[in-house]
Amino acid sequence: MIDFSRFLKALDFTPLAPWRDGFATVLQQVQPDAHGDYERWLNCVKALPPVPVTQKIFNADFVALGSKDDCDDATRAQIETALRGLHPWRKGPFNLCGIPIDTEWRSDWKWQRVAPHIASLQGRTVLDIGCGSGYHLWRMLGSGAKLTVGIDPSLLFTLQFLAVEHFAGPQPVFHLPIGIEDLPREMRAFDTVFSMGVLYHRRSPLDHLLELRDLLRPGGELVLETLIVEGPEGFSLVPEGRYGRMGNVWFLPSVPTLLAWMKKLRFRNVRCVDVTPTTVQEQRPTDWMRFQSLPDFLDPHDPGKTIEGYPAPVRAIVVAESP
Repeated sequence: MIDFSRFLKALDFTPLAPWRDGFATVLQQVQPDAHGDYERWLNCVKALPPVPVTQKIFNADFVALGSKDDCDDATRAQIETALRGLHPWRKGPFNLCGIPIDTEWRSDWKWQRVAPHIASLQGRTVLDIGCGSGYHLWRMLGSGAKLTVGIDPSLLFTLQFLAVEHFAGPQPVFHLPIGIEDLPREMRAFDTVFSMGVLYHRRSPLDHLLELRDLLRPGGELVLETLIVEGPEGFSLVPEGRYGRMGNVWFLPSVPTLLAWMKKLRFRNVRCVDVTPTTVQEQRPTDWMRFQSLPDFLDPHDPGKTIEGYPAPVRAIVVAESP
């Protein structure tokens, strides 16, 4: 079982305290043993040796914990073997005791696009929905957040987070293997909520936006990043089948459509702060993620289109305030 006691205790003196019992009930229902690979992943984390790290850097592109000089070659080889047992690593990059983990996504590039446009995270209680292995949780801590909570139902991502936490030590950073539907309703408690790379996976994007709004305190900030397409207000692409070989893509709105949705739901000060095509330099296979990636999902004769003929991925960042 995964021990969530430190997370529950951390809620006691935060705006999340009234929902402590609700979180406890949901987390009691997490059954990691039901996943066939859980024990193997857990053994990888348990195989990580104790290393007294000399540095903990959360505010740089590579989240760096420890250096090459913190352990000998044999210990470092043991660490790398354990970390590679948690393949594929999708969100990062990390550097653990001198071992660079070159993840599929250069998530630091996304953070560079987001960070200049959001309110200071200093002292804030932050939620990251669909957080993957938790790379951005550490960046939020490095930006001064008081408490960062990430949710993602993938157990592999939870174990990857625990592997990083092994070197980071206890921090006010937590990863919960649950989905947004498992959170207590209408908490209105978080100062900042991030939803990055999630909206297009939801069958009802407006319902997802409502869920996000009801997690924020009045005046709290939503940071939304999603795939978009060009088009006027009212236009959305609904892929007939797969999009970029993803079967769970439902709505790709135009930016005017997305802004209109958010205004209809009473978000305030809604603005699009960035629109950037996703390149094969930002998302690609690496030695730490050896499966297919974006280069395989684009038309080999026209990289401006997906393999299915839809417009190639472009992502927008929208920032807004909760009413």
